[in-house]
Amino acid sequence: MSQQKIELSINGKKVEAEVDARLLLVHFLREQQNLTGTHIGCDTSHCGVCTVDVDGQSIKSCTTLAVQCNGKSVTTVEGLASGAVLHAVQLSFSQEHGLQCGFCTPGMLMRAYRFLQDNPNPSEDEIRMGMSGNLCRCTGYQNIVKAIQRAAEMLRTQASETATV
Repeated sequence: MSQQKIELSINGKKVEAEVDARLLLVHFLREQQNLTGTHIGCDTSHCGVCTVDVDGQSIKSCTTLAVQCNGKSVTTVEGLASGAVLHAVQLSFSQEHGLQCGFCTPGMLMRAYRFLQDNPNPSEDEIRMGMSGNLCRCTGYQNIVKAIQRAAEMLRTQASETATV
C-alpha cells in the first residue's frame, strides 16, 4: 500500500496524517478523525449523505480520495455549530421538522449550508434544484425546503444586523 502524507484543515483545525493513497475522504473523516457525522450511504455519490464542504464547494466524500484534499479546508457537519450555538441551517431544520430518521440530515445540512452561501435569497424552485443531489427517503422534502427558506431568512437577518453594527 502506498502511504502519502497529507496536511489539511478540518473544521478549522490543522491536521497532518499518513494515509493510504486509495483511502476515501469519508473513511478518513469517520475512522481516522472520529468525525462520524458524515454518513456513508450509497458509495456511488447518488444519495448525498456523505456531503462535506471542501474549499467552498459541496463534495461527495464517498467518491473523493483523502489525498485529493491535501492542502485544502474541509468542513463537516461537526464544524457548522460555533460551540453550543447552532448554525442557522441546523436550527432551522430542527424548528421546521426538516428531518425524520436523521440519516440524510448531515449531508442535507452541509449542502444547504453551501447552497445558501452561494444563493442567500433562493426561490423554492432554486432550493429544490440546489438540493437535488441529496436524497431523503422519509420527509417528502417539503419541510426540508421550509427549513432552508427559514435558514436563508435567519442568515440574511444576521448579515443585516452585523452590517449595521
